[in-house]
Amino acid sequence: MSRPRTHVVLIPAFNPGNLLVATVEGAFAVWEDVWVIVDGSTDRSHEALAKGGRAGLKVIVIPKNGGKGSAVLEGARRAISEGYTHALVMDADGQHPSERIRDFMEASAAEPASVICGKPQFGPEAPIARLYGRKLSIALVKFETSGLGASDPLFGFRVYPLGPLVRILEATRGGRRYDFDPEVAVRLAWAGIPAINIDARCAYVSRDKGGVSHFRYVRDNLRMIAMHFRLLFDRVVRGRGGRSA
Repeated sequence: MSRPRTHVVLIPAFNPGNLLVATVEGAFAVWEDVWVIVDGSTDRSHEALAKGGRAGLKVIVIPKNGGKGSAVLEGARRAISEGYTHALVMDADGQHPSERIRDFMEASAAEPASVICGKPQFGPEAPIARLYGRKLSIALVKFETSGLGASDPLFGFRVYPLGPLVRILEATRGGRRYDFDPEVAVRLAWAGIPAINIDARCAYVSRDKGGVSHFRYVRDNLRMIAMHFRLLFDRVVRGRGGRSA
């Protein structure tokens, strides 16, 4: 199957360190159009990308850090303006499987109205505390969506239809930072966007191998709690579940 030029890879990046180049190279090994959205990075990791001279590479630099959701929104808007209809979003930290990009893009080309969601397959290196902690978010999202949508709302390896994604993000102030992945999973389900869940490897890269995490347990878990309160309010009080967000 030929690669649809309507699809682009978006990689939001905030101080990802040396893993950024490897992530971009992995994406280019299987796809022609790869954009990096530099979200206020100060580690200069993106400067090495300019040396490759690849025709399909675009580096969008946002001067001030706004969070993953803000970076994806900026990339999505620009992608639409250049004629793209879909984007595979993947992290810059080496957790997501670049070798599966083609499979996910082809699934999206076959079902363009759907969001293609990665269902993470964890290796033995995955921290047990993180695995147990995500179960609560999964349960809450299942309630908020009546069991529809992404099977794992915290795993951000997905192909989005860009139009619905941009409309949903522009209609809410949430989903701009670490709450991006679960919030858009819920709101896409409410908007009636079907989800197709496909197994995908999820790797935790240790610090000694260059792994970088900007997740702060107290700050970002409080943000997640606030997000779920907001979504539950919409679900229970406003009766949104299943209606367009």
